[in-house]
Amino acid sequence: MGVVIAFQDYLAGNSLFALDGSVQWVGLKHFSRFINSIYFSRLISNTLRLSLLNLIFGFTIPIIFALLLNEIHNLKFKKFVQTASYMPYFISTVVAAGMMLSFTEVNGVVNTILGAFGIPTKEYIAFPAYYPAIYTITNVWKSFGFNSILYFSTITSIDLALYESAKIDGATRWQQMWHITLPGIKFIIAVQLVLQLGHILNTNADLALLLYRPSTYSTSDVIGTYIYREGIQGGKYSYTTAVGLFMSLIGI
Repeated sequence: MGVVIAFQDYLAGNSLFALDGSVQWVGLKHFSRFINSIYFSRLISNTLRLSLLNLIFGFTIPIIFALLLNEIHNLKFKKFVQTASYMPYFISTVVAAGMMLSFTEVNGVVNTILGAFGIPTKEYIAFPAYYPAIYTITNVWKSFGFNSILYFSTITSIDLALYESAKIDGATRWQQMWHITLPGIKFIIAVQLVLQLGHILNTNADLALLLYRPSTYSTSDVIGTYIYREGIQGGKYSYTTAVGLFMSLIGI
């Protein structure tokens, strides 16, 4: 019901549906204001860029990880790797972002390693050009293990007789993966792809807020961070509700 304030000039504490004339209905004013805003093109391009990077890597890496781990026959090693891959998911986003900020600072691990090869040190998180890569790596690292669980469970349901028949016919492990394992999970891959496409404008705003800074707005400022600044910090509730509703409609 709160979505109606996108069509009002709402002030905190006002009624949403008062009949005494105190509600100021403004139609599509806030939608028009956002679309004509100087920030519109930047927000859309940044959001799409980060979402597509996450779609390319965040969607494919869990599938590849599940396929490769399925080929490991050492059960103890397999369980260890599988469990270790889940752990970042349970780390707080604040902690994960803090770790990445620590790694990429001037005296961090990244600069220490690159410095050993003679590459000058720099605070990578302060440069707009590096932000998409840092954001994507952090997002994928945190979630790829947990996202692979669905594929693992689907792979275990594939009939083992198919693999035995393939071995008798002389199929290599690569051929078994390509012609049996991958087709066996193609339907769940299709469903997951459709679901992720629906969130194309929903970047991980929490992570983006924790990693970005004014110097990287040109590549890091997305719709979620803009809503936070204008709505929570600026108190423009109607305007940012309209922006959020616009984002949801595109997702649908």
